[in-house]
Amino acid sequence: MATNTQDTKDLKDQDRSSTSGNRNRGFASMDPKRQREIASEGGKAAHARGKAHKFTSEEAREAGRKGGQVSGGQRRKS
Repeated sequence: MATNTQDTKDLKDQDRSSTSGNRNRGFASMDPKRQREIASEGGKAAHARGKAHKFTSEEAREAGRKGGQVSGGQRRKS
């Protein structure tokens, strides 16, 4: 069976259009609620396996201090 070159071109254009543009793919394109659900599952799994790190209040305080020093203590102004 011979293929029509126009049909082939149309199929290629259709394939190209389905893979480009604003297609809902990936974590960033998901609904924020669904993103939180997935992240929560990952956090729970990490804690269950003992692989997650919990900051002590002292560690959190030190991290905040270091972050303030790096940024120069300046906040962004809109």
